[in-house]
Amino acid sequence: MYRKQDPNQIMLEGFITPFGKLAANNRWVKQAELTPWEYIEEAYAKNFSPNSGTPALSARIAYGAIYVSEKMKLTDRETVEYIAENPYIQYFLGLSEFRQGELFDASMMVHFRKRFPAEVINEINLYMHGASAGIKEPEEISEAEEAQEAAEVAEAFDENVEGVHDPTTNKGKLLLDATCAPADIRYPSDISLLNEARENLEDMIDELWHLTPRNGHKTDYSRKKAHRGYLSIIKQKQPRRSKLRKEIRYQLDCVGKSITTISNILVMHGLEILSEKRITRLLVICELHRQQLKMYKDKNHSVDNRIVSLRQPHIRPIVRGKAGKKYEFGQKISTSVVNGYTFIEQQSYDNFNEGVTLQESVERYKARFGHYPEAVLADKLYRNRENLRYCKKWGIRLSGPTLGRPRKQVSKDVKRIARQDNAERNMIEGRYGIAKRRYSLARIMGYLPETGKTQAALQFLCMNMDVRLRALACFIFSLVKTLFYEAFSEYEVRFLA
Repeated sequence: MYRKQDPNQIMLEGFITPFGKLAANNRWVKQAELTPWEYIEEAYAKNFSPNSGTPALSARIAYGAIYVSEKMKLTDRETVEYIAENPYIQYFLGLSEFRQGELFDASMMVHFRKRFPAEVINEINLYMHGASAGIKEPEEISEAEEAQEAAEVAEAFDENVEGVHDPTTNKGKLLLDATCAPADIRYPSDISLLNEARENLEDMIDELWHLTPRNGHKTDYSRKKAHRGYLSIIKQKQPRRSKLRKEIRYQLDCVGKSITTISNILVMHGLEILSEKRITRLLVICELHRQQLKMYKDKNHSVDNRIVSLRQPHIRPIVRGKAGKKYEFGQKISTSVVNGYTFIEQQSYDNFNEGVTLQESVERYKARFGHYPEAVLADKLYRNRENLRYCKKWGIRLSGPTLGRPRKQVSKDVKRIARQDNAERNMIEGRYGIAKRRYSLARIMGYLPETGKTQAALQFLCMNMDVRLRALACFIFSLVKTLFYEAFSEYEVRFLA
């Protein structure tokens, strides 16, 4: 059950604290004024039944808690303590007075992230920066307008139709690129994954041993020998290939035998003797054993949907090809930058080619701003024939060299535009660097797949909020400066007269 709260914040002077009045220029006070609480309230209320159950915590507390956690780089427990200690944070969360003690248990942070999935966070990000970035609010676009735009797009793709779109109406520039948000896992190796799987299975056998006749040894192999073999490999900097394959073969046999032992016990007593968490881990280990056995027989390191973490089996290796980072393990995120604000275009744990997302990103730009961009600044991966044909159809300039053999003679204007595009495209690379160094995008601590996506989306939302706060501060400074010079000029005229 959820009871909607009054989204209107109380006056700053009315917030009661034992420390005196709060400062109006505090960053949390400013962010409270810029955050669209009504929109967040509507999105949060959809998670509950309106007339049944215990009333849940307010949307402002739920959203504010996960926002503060990502903004300040705090763990869930530290976030609860930080909220209890800081009156400005409690004002940001919508409280009317300072409260001693914890507002909620740290375990509620997981539920808050589930109630604000990545899709909702991205919508809040768009809605929040709509005024400064020129983005239309979702309510402004009716179903009739959407149908008309779809018809125009379908008509424009007809090769027999000419002059459907006027390129002079294009405005602005769209920056596109993709990055990886690594998860908090150790670097996976075949031997370490098999050893962890073997130890997990041994714990399950110990838990179920009282249900067996207890004859003989618990496992059909020596646990000490298996552990010593694993240590003999990982303690070497570069073990011989033959020795590594021999130990992987032995670990595969141990894992296979343990799976057989547990399966026999479950056949006799049923699946209910194991917890849901244990059953899920057992299924993951079975799939890991199948993948590792296939790679061992084929003598390669490639398999579809490869598992790189038993704790987070949804994570996949993302091919990057960067210097020192051939692979990263986490979620791949395709983003766009418009007027300094970063928005997520596509987010997935599976690897995908970001070049095929260009047309969707441009159409989203059209829906948000009401017109197509003048230019799309992206790397060479986006310059395929389909994208070039699409950009030519709508009169959009796609940055980068032309396909085919390089031209012998290039005009100075073309070179100047290419240098300018490269310089402007650096902004999106800088956004990634800032997000990973200052906003913890370089290590996503979320355990569940949905909470991990929410954390990554919140990083970009926090970064955009800071950009907007800086823009607001610059606007106020320029306004004060203009008023000062006008007053000074008027005084100077009177003085000279």
